Amino acid sequence: QELLVESGGGSVQTGGSLTLSCVASKYTYNPGCMAWFRQVQGKEREAVATLCTGGGRGHYADSVKGRFTIYLSSANAVSLQMNSLRPEDTAMYYCAADFRLGGSGRWDDPSAFRDWGQGTQVTVSS
Repeated sequence: QELLVESGGGSVQTGGSLTLSCVASKYTYNPGCMAWFRQVQGKEREAVATLCTGGGRGHYADSVKGRFTIYLSSANAVSLQMNSLRPEDTAMYYCAADFRLGGSGRWDDPSAFRDWGQGTQVTVSS
């Protein structure tokens, strides 16, 4: 089975809200880091938000600061509260967890993460 399973995606109008959830079935305790990335077909995957146990605060892309919040919703789950959604937020959102051995360790580098979910689609209409 999948190590990470996302849910909560859907269609919403501009200004609306959605909450995404990612459950890490592999883990019996909080992973070191969990993150949300998003991707539009034909474009590179981009970091949205990352939360690490030692980080104190989450890291956010400039485009979502003040609108999105990443937080641990349970011992093995991370959520992304998305408010004031815009059409440019439309993308497939992917959950990622744990830094990959030998990776860069950068919060915004997809290759730095070891485990990935299948994604959940978010569509924001005008």
